[in-house]
Amino acid sequence: MNQESAAKFGPEYKTLPAAAGVGIEPLIGITAVADIEARREAMADYIWKGEGPPKSLPTVESGVSAPDFASLAGVRRIDRLKIALRHQVTATVYDLVPRRTWNRRLALYHNGHGEPFDTMLRTVQALLDRGYRVMVYAMPFHHWNQQQIADPADPAKLLPNPSHRELPAWETAQFSALTFFLEPLVVTLNYAQATYRTLSVEMIGLSGGGWTTTVYAALDPRVTRSYPVAGSLPFPPRPAAPKPRPTIGDWEQTKDALPGFYAGASDSFLDMYVMASIGPGRGQLQILNRFDECCFNGVGHRAYQAPLRDRVALLAEGRPDRGRWDLLEDATHDDHTISPYALSVIIWDLDSTNVTT
Repeated sequence: MNQESAAKFGPEYKTLPAAAGVGIEPLIGITAVADIEARREAMADYIWKGEGPPKSLPTVESGVSAPDFASLAGVRRIDRLKIALRHQVTATVYDLVPRRTWNRRLALYHNGHGEPFDTMLRTVQALLDRGYRVMVYAMPFHHWNQQQIADPADPAKLLPNPSHRELPAWETAQFSALTFFLEPLVVTLNYAQATYRTLSVEMIGLSGGGWTTTVYAALDPRVTRSYPVAGSLPFPPRPAAPKPRPTIGDWEQTKDALPGFYAGASDSFLDMYVMASIGPGRGQLQILNRFDECCFNGVGHRAYQAPLRDRVALLAEGRPDRGRWDLLEDATHDDHTISPYALSVIIWDLDSTNVTT
C-alpha cells in the first residue's frame, strides 16, 4: 500500500459498506457450465437483434503512419483496420506488429472515455517487448473514433459527434447502440483468425475499456485471458462507493439505460465475470484501484471476491486450466490508471500462462 496515498482518504475507503453486504451467491446466475452458452446467446441476441455477431472482415491499410504511437519502440509495422458500422459510423483499430519475433499471441488493448494515452502506451510497449502483436481500440466517438453520425430520424442528415449519454436516441427494437462498442472487436478478431494463426488472445482495458473488456470477454470465448481495470462493479455495491462520486457507471453500464441487456434476477456483471473465466486456458483478473480518483473505488468489491472466485473454481472442477477468476485491489496509487504495479502483475500472469500449439 502507498501510505502517502492512503493518508489522503477517509475510513470509507477502508471499510466494507453495508450496502455491499447483500447475499452474493444467489446473485451469481451461472450455476453450471451449460448456463454460459445460453447467457451468451441472450447477450448476442440483444446486441445484434437475433442476427448473431457479424462474420465480416475489416478493410485494411497496411504500413500506415500513426502519430499516436510514434513514441513506441520495437514496432515493425502498423496497420489500420476500418470497420463499417450502422448510421454511417466507422470504427478504427490499429494493429501493431512487433519488430521482435512474434510469439503468436495477440493482445487487445482498449482505452476508455478519453483517458490520456500514457497508460495505453506504457501497456502496449510492455506487450510489444514480449513479442505480442497488439490491436489498440478506442471507445466509440472518442479519440480517433470521433466523427459524425446519421440522425436516427433523418438518415440523410449528419449530427455532430455524440456523447454516450445521447445514444438512447439510436436504440430501437431493430438496433442497439451497443454494436458501436462491441462489433469492432468481433470484426477484427474475425480478421485475425482469417489472416494469422494465434495461440491465444489476451484483452486489457482501462475504465470504459475495462467495461468493454468485461462484456466482450464474456461474450466471445475466443478471448483467452482478460484484465479489466477500473471498469465495473456489480450493481449492489455501486451506490455505496466512496467519493469523489458514486460509481453508478456510464450510459452503457447502467440497468436503467439498458434494462433488456441487464435483465434477469441475477447480477449481470457477476455473471459476466464467470462467463469470461470459464473454458480451456481461460481466466480473468479484475483490477480495481482502491483510491481511484474516478471510478469503482473503495473496498466494496471484497463482498463478492471470494464467492465469485469460488464459483469459478467449482465450475472449472478445481482445474485452473479450465478457468480461473480473481481480483487485484491496487492500493499503490490514487490515479485512474493501470499502475506500474498492476501492469507488472498482468505481465507476470501472462508470462506464467501456458499456451500450446
